[in-house]
Amino acid sequence: MNIQNTIETKVKEGFLALYNVEIPSVEFQATRKEFEGDITVVVFPMLRYKKGNPVQIGEDLGKYLVENVNEITNYNVVKGFLNLVIEDAFYTNFFNSVYSDLKFGFVSPKADEKAMMVEYSSPNTNKPLHLGHVRNNLLGYSVAEIIKAAGKKVYKTQIINDRGIHICKSMLAWEKFGNGETPESTGLKGDKLVGNYYVKFDQEYKKEIAQLISEGKTEDEAKKEAPLFIEAQKMLLKWEAGDEQVVTLWKEMNSWVYAGFDVTYKNMGVNFDNLYYESNTYLLGKDVVAQGLEKGVFYKKEDGSVWCDLTEDGLDEKIVLRSDGTAVYMTQDIGTAIQRVKDFPDVGGMVYTVGNEQDYHFQVLFLILKKLGFDWSKQLHHLSYGMVDLPSGKMKSREGTVVDADELMVEMTTTAKEISEELGKLDGYSDTEKNELYETIGLGALKYFILKVDPKKRILFDPKSSVDFQGNTGPFIQYTYARIQSIIRKATFDYSKPVTIELHEKEKELLKQLELYPETIQQAAANYSPAIIANYTYDLVKEFNSFYQNVSILGEDDLDKKIFRVQLAKKVADTIKSAFLLLGISVPERM
Repeated sequence: MNIQNTIETKVKEGFLALYNVEIPSVEFQATRKEFEGDITVVVFPMLRYKKGNPVQIGEDLGKYLVENVNEITNYNVVKGFLNLVIEDAFYTNFFNSVYSDLKFGFVSPKADEKAMMVEYSSPNTNKPLHLGHVRNNLLGYSVAEIIKAAGKKVYKTQIINDRGIHICKSMLAWEKFGNGETPESTGLKGDKLVGNYYVKFDQEYKKEIAQLISEGKTEDEAKKEAPLFIEAQKMLLKWEAGDEQVVTLWKEMNSWVYAGFDVTYKNMGVNFDNLYYESNTYLLGKDVVAQGLEKGVFYKKEDGSVWCDLTEDGLDEKIVLRSDGTAVYMTQDIGTAIQRVKDFPDVGGMVYTVGNEQDYHFQVLFLILKKLGFDWSKQLHHLSYGMVDLPSGKMKSREGTVVDADELMVEMTTTAKEISEELGKLDGYSDTEKNELYETIGLGALKYFILKVDPKKRILFDPKSSVDFQGNTGPFIQYTYARIQSIIRKATFDYSKPVTIELHEKEKELLKQLELYPETIQQAAANYSPAIIANYTYDLVKEFNSFYQNVSILGEDDLDKKIFRVQLAKKVADTIKSAFLLLGISVPERM
């Protein structure tokens, strides 16, 4: 239990003892620099439960805490803020207890704890991954790692959208205009090659629409009657009927795409434990609809279509089966969720990493699963995120105006190279070491820029500003880590034994920040927010840099102080590395 949890328990006890009133929670904040203290209890929210003078309530609680909590040595009250002074020994004892703990902040899963399944990426097999997929992948992967660190078993998964009219468009365009091109014959990644034909289809389709409009058709009529579109629809029907020629082409082109995706995922540093394919799941859910009809969860209209009435829950009516008996996306998602729990019986909840344009879809999905009686439906979460915008405007896949994920990663590495060379910090590095460092800095900048923002917010992504070596950026934090490694390499004395010293105020501030790490992981997991980890790490680095500028480390004459400061620097570096791993970011040993 950290000091904040201890104080919260004692404040509640004190409130009950002093006023015979229970309070549900205690609000804390960091003590302002101009006042004495290490942690501040905010008294104002307590006035909802006990009317009175906030200063007097603060005084009463302060006295109670000094008498009942050994670690609290003093207090002062400023208006409605109770500032508490924590004894140095608490922080040095905490530090000595965690210094050698390689898993500091991490919780091992309990044997009976239900696992979580985190879905992310889930691309279409008609185009390469783009900037929007980058945010999706980075968020999903990081949230999975954070939930794991917080003490749950995690399965990482994706559902690959490998069927449908959009896939047939790429296939048809390749058949008509491809001249037998392959990734091998063109030297293109397979996903890029297939994506080119998705763009080609759109270009040719627009020409046909324009021609039909010039012949007197309305735009809607032209879109439906364009020969290419009709052919694509026929191809989809052939695929659904199992036509051997169409299925063979579909398998071949998808295999090109999967090989391309694998390269992108590896370069991005994300992975999956298992995969689902829409071609295997698109018929799932129909049996559940039949069961739901029997239970009265669904109802049938006169035309034979099946619906779920969610109006009493503040939503609308949702179709789950068309009148011709075919499924809709909702039906598939219901069936797929149920199938996943059958495939992994220890799964007790799921996180879906999908853009915020699907907010309503997931509200409906989770509610239907709850009405169908699945207990695990209470543990479903939509990790909804905002779009990534660029200074140049919105991206469109079919027009070929997307920012390609592979090209973006290369651009980030190039930007890191240009800025590093300008700063001139790479004397003595081999070309291989330089290139590895550029990649580490570039990808770290990209990932941190995206993950430091609350998932729900839109991002305006600027590659240049993300590779700044100052401010709240990945490279700034990586540079601090490398600086600490330099200190450790120069510490040629034995600093392995624990020591007890009188703390400098900068050491105490740094220890206070370190002590928050386990709680920060739990908070990030509860909120499905890598931004909490990212911004904690930035605060830790700022605190370390303040310590570094104000306190001598290797130049200290007192050996115990020098030992402690090297140990403290090393623990900060270990925590930076640990936190960045939760974000999927590497740290360089030197910069």
